Amino acid sequence: MWVFEETLPNGEKLTDVINKTNENVKYLPGVKLVKDANMLVFVSPHQFMEGICKQLVGKIRTDAEGISLVKGMEVKKEGPCMISTLISNQLGINCSVLMGANIANEIAMENFSEATVGYRQNKEAADKWVQLFDTPYFNVTSAAIMRIGLKEMIAFSRLLFPSVKDSTFFESCGVADLITTCMGGRNRKVAEAYAQNRGKRSFDELEAEMLKGQKLQGVLTAKEVYEVLTARGWVAMFPLFTAVYKISSGLLPPSAIVEFSNNSPKRIRSRL
Repeated sequence: MWVFEETLPNGEKLTDVINKTNENVKYLPGVKLVKDANMLVFVSPHQFMEGICKQLVGKIRTDAEGISLVKGMEVKKEGPCMISTLISNQLGINCSVLMGANIANEIAMENFSEATVGYRQNKEAADKWVQLFDTPYFNVTSAAIMRIGLKEMIAFSRLLFPSVKDSTFFESCGVADLITTCMGGRNRKVAEAYAQNRGKRSFDELEAEMLKGQKLQGVLTAKEVYEVLTARGWVAMFPLFTAVYKISSGLLPPSAIVEFSNNSPKRIRSRL
């Protein structure tokens, strides 16, 4: 692993501590690192990548595979260059890309996240990266829930109303309304309390206590949507809708929201 040398508050060099403890105690505390790997992960600010690659030339295995988690691109007079292309050109190795709705520290602490692996030609290498990154916690965030929710909303609407226009979902009545509902309002407020109580207090009880006469729409809507899915044999096609109904009705604990996608593709592998 390559890092900038720093002196820690106790006077030790950061590299000495990493080599002694196999842990980056300043930037990734509590996470053990491995050595002798031929799968190289690049996660540095994009402006440092060219310099880092130049220092790595001749110091890595010829059979190494790379993957870039670096946001941004290299911009020169001759035009922009993707960081994965920069790595491939500088080091002579194949380089895939991983991007998604996640934050590095959250992933390191095993909070729920998800991502997409992109590749140019080597699908086998991309599949290996999917296997290496695929863990129970590297899957779902609130942003991912919104993305999957929008995807299921579009699919549900198409099945019921074939004439629906995709552009409608990107208007204020579509994705903007979805984000607003997920980030605030009565449904978010009561659902958060329901999750904090681990489902031990019903939505009816929380609604009466917290809303003082106002009514929730989300719980009833989830039930009605599930009834449509059941009647038409679509349950397997809508794992998130199904999970939301079962959680809100007490059939599953709130934590099941991070497990629903076990019945659906966890990653989307795309060609760059």
